[in-house]
Amino acid sequence: MEQVTQDCTQDEIERLRQALDAETRRCIQVQGQLDRAGAEFEEFVSMAAHNLREPLRDVASFSQLIAETCDGRLGSDAGAFLDRIREAAARMQSLLADVVDYWATGTGGRPLTTAEIEAVLLQALLLTDKQIVERNATVTHDSLPSVTGDFEILTKVLRHLILNAIEYCGATSPRVHISFKRVDPDWVFSVQDNGPGIDPAFQERIFGAFKRLHGREYPGSGLGLAFCRRAIEWHGGRMWMESTPGAGSTFYFTLPVAD
Repeated sequence: MEQVTQDCTQDEIERLRQALDAETRRCIQVQGQLDRAGAEFEEFVSMAAHNLREPLRDVASFSQLIAETCDGRLGSDAGAFLDRIREAAARMQSLLADVVDYWATGTGGRPLTTAEIEAVLLQALLLTDKQIVERNATVTHDSLPSVTGDFEILTKVLRHLILNAIEYCGATSPRVHISFKRVDPDWVFSVQDNGPGIDPAFQERIFGAFKRLHGREYPGSGLGLAFCRRAIEWHGGRMWMESTPGAGSTFYFTLPVAD
């Protein structure tokens, strides 16, 4: 009787092992299909953006050419229409760039290295110099540490956060301050502004793709903060904000300490 029981147990174990092996093979097959689909979609996004950029450049260039060659011969309405065309083309070009950045972040196997946040911030400030001057903004910062991360992606994160602070600030002279502190095992960075603040009910919504709290009177595609959160999460960190209406906002994000 005992031998029969052992034989039944062995048969059951073998049956379960075979079922587990079959399920494992199926999961590997499904994962392979998902990986291929993801790679194909990434290539599709990249190629679609590339192919759309050329006609958009043509629209912007030829509308500018018309304005220059027909200077003085166009009525005020025609001139305004051309301005609207150029502005729309510029918005579309910016949107395409943001879509590609958003999708590309979190896909592929970009290696993480040691990134000096001081250098990252300097590059971000160079890319936002025009907006800083136009808005008479002041950007200050602490002496910043090194992290484990991607220099290019982190530059885009700081650029978006600085632009966001400047563009949505109601003050005549926006002020932005970047600081950090150590909260084991990570660095916690903060980007603080003197803007109007955001109601707590909307503080999570602004991180959603294409979620905007304002209309087109403010620039942007609605992907900036969504990209920032996605990029920080890809680094293994997290992003959130704290704000009080009328008292400014502070965006926080964590990054791994450099090895």
